[in-house]
Amino acid sequence: MAIRRRKPQKRGKFVRINERIRAPQVRLIGEDGEQIGVVPTREALRTAIEREFDLVEVAPEAKPPVCRIMDYGKYRYLQSKKAKASKKKQHTVQVKTIRFRPKTEEHDYVFKTKHVKEFLEQGNKVKISVDFRGRELAHRELGERIIIRIKADLKDIGVPENQHKMEGRSMTMILIPKSSQTPKS
Repeated sequence: MAIRRRKPQKRGKFVRINERIRAPQVRLIGEDGEQIGVVPTREALRTAIEREFDLVEVAPEAKPPVCRIMDYGKYRYLQSKKAKASKKKQHTVQVKTIRFRPKTEEHDYVFKTKHVKEFLEQGNKVKISVDFRGRELAHRELGERIIIRIKADLKDIGVPENQHKMEGRSMTMILIPKSSQTPKS
């Protein structure tokens, strides 16, 4: 019976299978999960071929490496399924930007702070930006008032990651959700 040659997995960690396993001895686990014991690699490979499966190195860092008799295609499929499931559960924190102007009216202010509140409740960071145009740059205190008011209105939901600062023609501050705040020691 000939050895089946399969290409190893391309993404993630490299998995040695069949004749790619270079250790002189391996700890062998059968296809149904029972431990066969420490055997020479050639004998383990012969056993896998007789049972029409692949010899897959599942723990290469162990002494001797742990190999399992299994269907490599099914193993790859299960690994990719597991990776997709864990990726689905992760929440990536995004930085959302809300722009204000120094002369933002009350209704617009309420509307925009409502969105800031929603973003913080979803667990995202929010970058508050007060943009100045033309001569408005001479009245930075108007932008500072807006930023201080936002800090005060949202103090129970979000905390500033840093102090507000000027970046070109914009005054910016980043708010982070209060639940993700790390204690400073």
